[in-house]
Amino acid sequence: MKKLILLNLLLFSSACLADSELVNSLNKACDGGDGEACRDLGYKYKNGNGVRQDYFVSAEYYKQSCDSGDAFGCNNLGYAYENGEGVRQSYGEALRLFGLACDLKEQWGCDNYARLKKSGVK
Repeated sequence: MKKLILLNLLLFSSACLADSELVNSLNKACDGGDGEACRDLGYKYKNGNGVRQDYFVSAEYYKQSCDSGDAFGCNNLGYAYENGEGVRQSYGEALRLFGLACDLKEQWGCDNYARLKKSGVK
């Protein structure tokens, strides 16, 4: 039983170390202007994958991603504004971001834009 507990502890520690290394690598890439890396960090912080869940930090990374021209980042930031996750809820800003994602050829952005427009958001 002690061996099993020790093995689980070692596996957990290895996973945490791997997550930490991945987050560090993504941070460096994001700082270098890699929009996909910023988006991946946004997703990690939104869901608490390998980091402490933090909607505010998530939205900041999604903004960096969108500002770099990453369509998925714009779409994800739109969700943050639609749901008030880490930002003040704004359906108008969500609509704008979904429209931007759509302009960048992201179908989910187009679908989300159409959904909000149909619900009466201007």
